Amino acid sequence: MSKKVIADVAPPDPKQNRILASLPAQDYERLLPELELVEMPLRWTMSESGDHVNYLHFPTSGIVSLIYSLEDGASSETALVGDEGMVGISIYMGGESMPTSTEVQCPGNAYRLSRKVMKREFALGGQLQHLALLYTQALISQTSQSAVCNQHHSLDQRMCRWILMSTDRLHSPELVITQQMIGKLLGVRRESVTQTIGQLQNAGLIVCTRGRITVVDRPKLEQRVCECYAVVRDEYERLLPHSRSSK
Repeated sequence: MSKKVIADVAPPDPKQNRILASLPAQDYERLLPELELVEMPLRWTMSESGDHVNYLHFPTSGIVSLIYSLEDGASSETALVGDEGMVGISIYMGGESMPTSTEVQCPGNAYRLSRKVMKREFALGGQLQHLALLYTQALISQTSQSAVCNQHHSLDQRMCRWILMSTDRLHSPELVITQQMIGKLLGVRRESVTQTIGQLQNAGLIVCTRGRITVVDRPKLEQRVCECYAVVRDEYERLLPHSRSSK
């Protein structure tokens, strides 16, 4: 169940989400009363595989991972979502549920929109529908590229891709995450994660302390990553509006 944000500080601007920031003023003002601010605590499972999704979430901060789990307990991240997108695409795509679960990888906030309101807005055929479909295409691109990357590229390259994609969405060189969680997301053993992170640290690309990874040489990290990172990044830039309101 969602946790509402109750704090003394000013709430985040909904336009910190790239989709909401790109809506025409008239559409945005119509949606604003329907948007409910919720917090996304670490490891919150927003929905399980097969769940009937009741809300579309627009993150303003943090990262949500789409995770596919197998019967034997193994799992792997198929895509990640930050303030560039939304969580709950099955609401408007007509499938009602997804085979993946959604879990908060890095805590943050989001504005949620009910299934009823989103279906109403989508049926209008306006800009929100257009942006939602473009975002879905970008998400499909990320999922497809991740599948190819996991099959053909080394863990070293996959780790670089994951670090770059995560820091892009946090707008920060720092990640707060355990190696055990990274192993779950990449579908590998923790020992393999420890070894690979050690190699990147020895190369001077990152600094790793307990539960924290900091990128210290991004240009070299981008040189080391496989082409999958640039393919997905460029597709998101091609499909989605570039505007993002300042904090």
